[in-house]
Amino acid sequence: MKSKNLSEKILRLIKSKGFNNIELDPVLETKYILQRSGENFKRLLFSFYDLNGKELCLRPDLTISSVLRFVQNKSNKKQKVFYSGEAFRKTYRKQDSIIKNQIGYEILGSKDKQKEDQEIIDTSIKIFKSSGFKKAVLKIGNVELFSLLINKLDIPRRWKNRLKRYYWNESYFNELLKRLETNLDIDPVFVEIDKSRYLKMRKLENFKEVAGRSYKEILDRFDMKIKDPRRSSSGKINTKIIKEYLKIKCELKNAPKVLNKFFQKYGLNIFVGKEFFPQNKINNKNLRVEFSASSGREVEFYSSMIFSIEVKKGKKFKNFISGGRYDELTSNLGFRKVSAAGAAVNMSVYE
Repeated sequence: MKSKNLSEKILRLIKSKGFNNIELDPVLETKYILQRSGENFKRLLFSFYDLNGKELCLRPDLTISSVLRFVQNKSNKKQKVFYSGEAFRKTYRKQDSIIKNQIGYEILGSKDKQKEDQEIIDTSIKIFKSSGFKKAVLKIGNVELFSLLINKLDIPRRWKNRLKRYYWNESYFNELLKRLETNLDIDPVFVEIDKSRYLKMRKLENFKEVAGRSYKEILDRFDMKIKDPRRSSSGKINTKIIKEYLKIKCELKNAPKVLNKFFQKYGLNIFVGKEFFPQNKINNKNLRVEFSASSGREVEFYSSMIFSIEVKKGKKFKNFISGGRYDELTSNLGFRKVSAAGAAVNMSVYE
């Protein structure tokens, strides 16, 4: 009962900030989830086929359902929406478990991104103030800064794309850094064998296929490796830079200064201004505000600003609200790009 009353209180607060309640379909086409998250995520879905053979699933996340609704309605006007309900996803901690009572709020189709980012964070802070928790930390990051860093490093282009793509998968990302640093996965014997095959394939017809890939595709990829190889010397320093960057934490107001000093230290032509961060003036002694370069790596949606509010429960801090900007989400689902920022409240923190 307590959790239900708190949910209703939070929903009333969100509504008072000008957000309009919407109902989201409990079912959506599986292809939209796989386009965003890949086949590995499929094992976590409750999926089935309809009478026409179309694969459907129970919604594993309400954010995807919300942005799909926006683009499929072909709306071009700014919308402030909120919703609540269950997201169905297997966790393997409990058999056939679900994520219960997710509350979300979003601003879609906005043209003033920084203003809307601030509004999402302001609303989140007001929810914290009404939550009953006494102490919390607001962590703010920016995924765009990580992309800028990777683009400036002396790393082969295919590896830059790989690091940005798997930034969200922390264990595999760390494995990639180890390979980049040591080059231990490169066997000189196999390299020579590949070169020999490459020269033979150059003399054959490009339209032929091997394992579903054309000779041309294979040869172009090998050309790229020859012209833009990994180097052990630069790999070590670049790995060091990436690891050091991801450890950066400081007060939010000091973030531009700390980051610019870091980029200058390594001779990287990147300048960080205040526009990378929300300019909220937060005067709450119970809410510590900090910049964290590695904040929010659990969710793949985000493209720039990202944040979380972690509340103190007992002796530990637990995630209560998380969100950010995800302008690329709709285009990754196969639709037009839409400006989007939002957040979700994790009501399970009360359990």
